[in-house]
Amino acid sequence: MAANSEPPPLAEQTVPGPIRITAKPEQAGQRVDRFLAETLGTISRSRVKTLIDGGRLCNEAGLITQPAEPVRAGGTYILDLPAAVSATPAPQSIPFPILYEDADLIVLDKPAGLVVHPAPGNLDGTLVNALLAHCGSGLTGIGAERRPGIVHRLDKDTSGVMVVAKTQLASDTLTAAFARRDLQRSYIALVWGLPRPPSGQIEGAIGRDKRDRKRMAVTDHGGKFALTHYRTTRAWQASLALLECRLATGRTHQIRVHFASKGHPLVGDPLYLRRLPAAARSVAQPLLGRLLDFPRQALHATTLGFTHPRSGRAMLFEAALPADLRALVNDIEAQLSGR
Repeated sequence: MAANSEPPPLAEQTVPGPIRITAKPEQAGQRVDRFLAETLGTISRSRVKTLIDGGRLCNEAGLITQPAEPVRAGGTYILDLPAAVSATPAPQSIPFPILYEDADLIVLDKPAGLVVHPAPGNLDGTLVNALLAHCGSGLTGIGAERRPGIVHRLDKDTSGVMVVAKTQLASDTLTAAFARRDLQRSYIALVWGLPRPPSGQIEGAIGRDKRDRKRMAVTDHGGKFALTHYRTTRAWQASLALLECRLATGRTHQIRVHFASKGHPLVGDPLYLRRLPAAARSVAQPLLGRLLDFPRQALHATTLGFTHPRSGRAMLFEAALPADLRALVNDIEAQLSGR
């Protein structure tokens, strides 16, 4: 969305697409989310905040990422309204690997490429559609209407272990556990270069990238506190490293953003790997081509531990590296091991 685009006038505000609102002198100083909600009159303030978090608001200076930003008198704000999405997903027969299931929950190994819940751009063919087909009507109404049973999510191209609630008890209990970080979660990431120190932590607030609304970034102003613990489990000279990562927080793209900010982007990352890393110069063909052509971020949610919402029993699940990542690591070992 560009600030110099020509959106429709305010009277046509219900039409999807960008709309332009100019602040009057008496509106100066208001929070921008409140200003937009009150001026439009047809969108709630919480909905406006969601749109801002999604990178859908800008002014003459560029992207606005903070709902509390004060309004400037005479300032022109452009809000990009997405097209409406059906509130009720339909069941679809889509297979997915189940690690455990009982009356309250399902633990699964999400394949890479599977979107968790419907959203603009992915209206069906999601895990939610598959869950509705697997569980039947009993899942409907558990949690949010468009994502029943979903208490956390993985990015489309991140594989690995997830838990889904089948009852309201499980939904409430697991949602609270994720909010408190009262569980165990670890990821395996393949990154370019060797992080220094080989084990440690990365701390940096994460917010929307002002230059590209699809990306997140480590930022000094605004954003949300984020902390990632990591340790190197395998390194191939200074070229590549396999890491175990544990999240103290759960921000969007957290592992991907933190390691990219330190000069160690994940192999295959379509958003945060924008140019050939220096570490790639020591990798010869054909392995270099394999690494650069890997079709997704090399990230896998390998373990998930939590307390069962009904029995109180401690549960821990592990999802082995999927075939594509396992094959890539084997190729790296074959070419770089012992160098």
